[in-house]
Amino acid sequence: MAGKIVWSPQAQADRRQILAYWLERNKSPVYSRKLQSMFVVQARNLLVLVQSGLGWKGHPTSDPEVRYIFVRDYKLFFEYSEEELHILRIWDARRNPENEPF
Repeated sequence: MAGKIVWSPQAQADRRQILAYWLERNKSPVYSRKLQSMFVVQARNLLVLVQSGLGWKGHPTSDPEVRYIFVRDYKLFFEYSEEELHILRIWDARRNPENEPF
């Protein structure tokens, strides 16, 4: 059961911005690398879970096609099909929830 993870341009931009913020704040790349790894690993785990058909596939949003999972303090918004998992946005969950993209 092979699948593909597709990061949207906006999700890629979100990820770059988040990692750059932590690099600047901590004056070290250690946490940024750890966070990057967590985003990638959780996306891979999510793809396996979605394709397995075992049930839970994230939290619902106002858009019935879009769901999310938490990765630390971040919401990873996604859509999925049998072949692909589309990561749409990475959103800092500490922000005002009224401004969430979905």
